[in-house]
Amino acid sequence: MFAPNLDHHPGDTLDHFRLDNIVATSGMATVFRAHDLDTGKQVAIKIPHPEVEGDPTLWERFKREEEIGTRIDHPGVMKVFPNPNRSQVYMVMEWVEGRLLRQIINETGKLTPERATSLCIGICNALEHIHKQGVVHRDLKPENIMVGAQDDIHLIDFGIAGAAGSRRLTFAHFSQSMGTPDYISPEQVKGKRGDARSDVYSLGIMLYEMLTGAVPFTGPNPFAVMNDRLLNQPKPPRTIEPSITPQLQEIVYRAIEREPKNRYPSAREMAHDLEHQEEVGVAERVEEAQWDKRQSPALRRILLYVGIVLIPITIFCLLLLVAHQH
Repeated sequence: MFAPNLDHHPGDTLDHFRLDNIVATSGMATVFRAHDLDTGKQVAIKIPHPEVEGDPTLWERFKREEEIGTRIDHPGVMKVFPNPNRSQVYMVMEWVEGRLLRQIINETGKLTPERATSLCIGICNALEHIHKQGVVHRDLKPENIMVGAQDDIHLIDFGIAGAAGSRRLTFAHFSQSMGTPDYISPEQVKGKRGDARSDVYSLGIMLYEMLTGAVPFTGPNPFAVMNDRLLNQPKPPRTIEPSITPQLQEIVYRAIEREPKNRYPSAREMAHDLEHQEEVGVAERVEEAQWDKRQSPALRRILLYVGIVLIPITIFCLLLLVAHQH
């Protein structure tokens, strides 16, 4: 837990906003629930910690978060309101009532296939909108999804979002170059920038977790989790939860394909299959048949070394064979 911003406290007034209570804090900023004294509406105020302004990287991240937040306007994305006349740097954001998807999963263990499907469609719709705006989230996870009383969803924190085809746009959280280990796509693990299909992958991992109560790839540390993702196949969801239909499992598999070219090319296409599951063809998959054949990074290194050793031996044997023939 990070120490809250010490320059502002509940009860303080910041311009025409009264700060009511702290709702979140991170290494970059403190978020307050606040009241707009001009309109009477509840808002969220995000105030960067004093040291952020002295750190060029963190400062740029904060400014870019505001840049994207004011540009995106969709009911499934938390809005950042323009505030040009402020006395200092802070963000005024839409106040969103609800609970984090993470809290719901922790409390229920897993969701019914119907509810998981409904939530996933809502997330797909929000993703499709931001992707059309040229923005890639790159850090989707249950902690970044707020679920309302009617299961309406909001993306509430663009951890390391990027604008496709332009300079890197980052927000807060895990690191400047990759997302949270449980949900990061294989291409991001390999150091690539990622695109809309990376968000589809992360959503597929979230759908797997909503349906089964567990993430598909595990390990004792973040690097082990990422290696597991690159080396192994997930346990088939239907072996964990038999109420999952073959069609819904196929949708999960299509979303978490290791190669981006084999995934859903867009959130819209994933949403279509979720809405019309009866039309989804079920493929015979190696992932399902051989998921329990696990590899480890150590085994991979051993196989690599054996391969290296065998190269000169093979060449020597070929030379002997050629010499013998002559």
